[in-house]
Amino acid sequence: MVRPKRFEWNMSKRTMEDSRVTEEQIITAQNADPTDAPVSGADEGQDEPIVPVITSNVPQEEYDRLKAERDMLVDRLARLQAEFDNARKRETRERNEFRDYAVAGAVEQFLPVLDNFQLALKATGSAEQLRTGVELIVKQMEEALRSLNVQAVETVGAIFDPRVHEALDMVEKPDLPDHQVFEEVRRGYRIKERLLRPALVRVVNNPQQKEA
Repeated sequence: MVRPKRFEWNMSKRTMEDSRVTEEQIITAQNADPTDAPVSGADEGQDEPIVPVITSNVPQEEYDRLKAERDMLVDRLARLQAEFDNARKRETRERNEFRDYAVAGAVEQFLPVLDNFQLALKATGSAEQLRTGVELIVKQMEEALRSLNVQAVETVGAIFDPRVHEALDMVEKPDLPDHQVFEEVRRGYRIKERLLRPALVRVVNNPQQKEA
């Protein structure tokens, strides 16, 4: 009967010790700084991933050779980049110079025409003389355009072509082919195959040919 009592006393003592340890843990947890709390394994893995450290035993000579080769490639890349930038700037400058040269060449062709117009304004002759002078200026203008490869679009007598003609209206003419250009209102121009502006024309409308 004595042995069971000793066992109960031992159990009671162990329970009190466990209870005391638990209270100490609670007090420590209450006074602890939350920032000092341990991080779980899952959170630690998310915030600071573990990077394996790879070590290799590279000889010093091989390391120096690779480093020198890398430096050479970096220097070569920098030189190529500088050469590319210089070439791009040079190409832009040459294109602008060519454009200015082309504009200057075109303007030079029309300066004599402008001079003749100014002389015509100062002229005091008759209306017929002024007309003759203007006709000469127009011929001079056309010559300047031809020197720049500018050609007039064919109009009167040609079949209407919507690619180079713009119809102002239709003129009924039973004695002319249908859709033939009858009159040129404004001349059109092109440089080789490039159309500068379409010719403004009047086009023939022949009802007899449409009925046939």
